[in-house]
Amino acid sequence: MTGSLTRFTRRHLGRMLLGAGAAAALPRLSLAQVPADTPLHGFSAFGELKYGPGYTHFDYANPQAPQGGRMVMDVPNWLFNQSATTFDTLNTFVLQGNAPPRIESLYESLMTSSLDEPDSLYCALAESIAMSADGNVFTFALRPQARFSTGEPVTATDVVFSYETMKQEGHPSLAYLLQEVTGAEAVDERTVRLTFSGRQSVPAVLGALILPIIPAGFFEGREFARTGMTEIPGSGPMRVGRYEAGRFIEYEKRDDYWGADMPFARGLGHFQTLRIEFFRDRQAALQAFKSGLITFRQEFTTRAWATEYEFPAVQAGRVQRRTFPREKRPSFQCWAFNQRRPRFADARVRRALNLCFDFEWTNANLMYGLRVHSDSPFEGSDFKAHGAPSPEELAILEPLRGQVPDEAFGEVWVQPVTDGSGRDRAILRRAADLFAEAGWTRSGSGLVNEAGEVFRLEYMASDPEQVRVYGPMIETMRLLGVDASIRVVDAAQYQERQNNFDFDMILAAFSLGTTQTRDSLDMFFGSGSAARPGSYNYPGMADPGVDALIGAVDAARARQDAVIAMRCLDRVLRARLDWVPNITSAEHLAAYWDMFGFDEPKPDYGFPVESLWWYDEDKARAIGRA
Repeated sequence: MTGSLTRFTRRHLGRMLLGAGAAAALPRLSLAQVPADTPLHGFSAFGELKYGPGYTHFDYANPQAPQGGRMVMDVPNWLFNQSATTFDTLNTFVLQGNAPPRIESLYESLMTSSLDEPDSLYCALAESIAMSADGNVFTFALRPQARFSTGEPVTATDVVFSYETMKQEGHPSLAYLLQEVTGAEAVDERTVRLTFSGRQSVPAVLGALILPIIPAGFFEGREFARTGMTEIPGSGPMRVGRYEAGRFIEYEKRDDYWGADMPFARGLGHFQTLRIEFFRDRQAALQAFKSGLITFRQEFTTRAWATEYEFPAVQAGRVQRRTFPREKRPSFQCWAFNQRRPRFADARVRRALNLCFDFEWTNANLMYGLRVHSDSPFEGSDFKAHGAPSPEELAILEPLRGQVPDEAFGEVWVQPVTDGSGRDRAILRRAADLFAEAGWTRSGSGLVNEAGEVFRLEYMASDPEQVRVYGPMIETMRLLGVDASIRVVDAAQYQERQNNFDFDMILAAFSLGTTQTRDSLDMFFGSGSAARPGSYNYPGMADPGVDALIGAVDAARARQDAVIAMRCLDRVLRARLDWVPNITSAEHLAAYWDMFGFDEPKPDYGFPVESLWWYDEDKARAIGRA
């Protein structure tokens, strides 16, 4: 589309949540190749770890890079309750409020992911992890060096508090990660034991092991959800520096960070200061970049990238403008039509509404040919289905015949291709027929059902740019008789209405993980999340056939089996169109003042420039920014 969209419609789970890896060798934790209760340095879901026990740093890290300097950015992605437009709390672990992006850099977890493997974790706060013979109990030895920013050691009590509290009171995305955690026990000060239900897959276990750890003592006399603008101490590499609520926040590198020379952190996080600027308007953010207030920016508005980056600093070479390849993970950008409102419950209605979007005309006239029409919620990944089902896919689908759409057994659904006129008559006739089949017929200038109710639709947007790009779609809906409108709301109202499913139609964008679990899939597609406020099941879909396919993914015993099951899920999702695929891009569009160094190529599974890049004083001096 046009913008970061609100990256994940205001939240981005990112590698901390959906990009988690899994455990060693086999996905059901039988792990016959690993003796029970043997201390391990890391886990991989479906294969060998890239890095052995004696690794010194990740290959994409640079221990020789200079330290210091600053980067200023308006963030391209965020997670949990964070917002890119404002902030009113420093607590990112609850649903309430708006926290500043990158506040997660204050915290460490028991384990951390690598960015050059699709599904691996390595010990962080823990120096080792061991599992029981049945794969249900995990014992962690904590690193004795680990300290919170207060100077207090990270203890097993802190780990237990974090798991118990976030499961009960944490943000829904955190609570989902911990669904199968049935117990957390402090064996002694430096030993903690987590017990799982026995229903978990390996990816689900590893998803639970990336939970941020916070100090139990800090919350004595404090309510977990009511810390406001008080910083919750962490054991990570950064601390909160200066800030003005809603305007900017600075994160400062901790001089006393205990993990600086640990292999999971060595060669990462070079900036002394990371400053996040907040703008309610993307044009204001772009002007701040042009003036030099912001020094790194990812651009998501195709019009801006095509027409507004030829300013003097670019022409003089002081600002660099280039593309970077996207990560090798599913790209999800879809519309959600809220099926809690009965008029959107019929798949024929959703298909008709999708036909109102003329991608070919829009891409050529409004997006400068820079976008691709998405067919799948898992675009750009191995999870995307093609053609007719393979025998392996049919083996999963056949037992569900009658529970899933018949279309899932034929050629997979793909987006229509229009004549590019913006008013393709054949496409519009098909849309009108679908509305009629679903019981909506023309009465005067509008569509009504048998009860005489008018078909109304409000597209709730978070960015005026969506009005420019999708306004013609709304006009086409009106042409067909839909009482359609598009409304831009402020960030706070958007979050509140989204959390409580108070909308007809929204656009959502996510970067999903390379290994999917029951928990991560349930958050978007599962029946159990349909009525849970704050979940990401925005369409409100609740279907036993989809739930069964999620179970098939979770039961996979090898990566190829998981891929096959995901392709089956993709076929059914595309036949149902609960989530209607929108657009995608194969590249990051990035611009930056030429004062940074970085290694290439970028890692395949992440692009955290604030962690990978560094300040280059010679370059800064050459452009007058030293």
